[in-house]
Amino acid sequence: MQLTAPARRRTGLRDTDGMAVASFVLGLLGLLVLNVFLGPIAITLASLALWRGTARKGRAYLGLGLGVADLLVLAAFMQADHSISWSF
Repeated sequence: MQLTAPARRRTGLRDTDGMAVASFVLGLLGLLVLNVFLGPIAITLASLALWRGTARKGRAYLGLGLGVADLLVLAAFMQADHSISWSF
């Protein structure tokens, strides 16, 4: 007698798909606000999702690219302003 249904799908796959989508969203959001925080988080989530074998590889690569773009935008603004942080 079996009390539970057999697993049909890896349980971690859904988590990695969520990480890929979250990295994309955070990378996109990081282009607008808080790129110093959201960029590294997007890079980390995308790397973890790719390392764990996500089904949404394109979304993870976009999140990785946007996370790097966040940091490049931050560096460009800091270079143009000749400062270490944002000044208003």
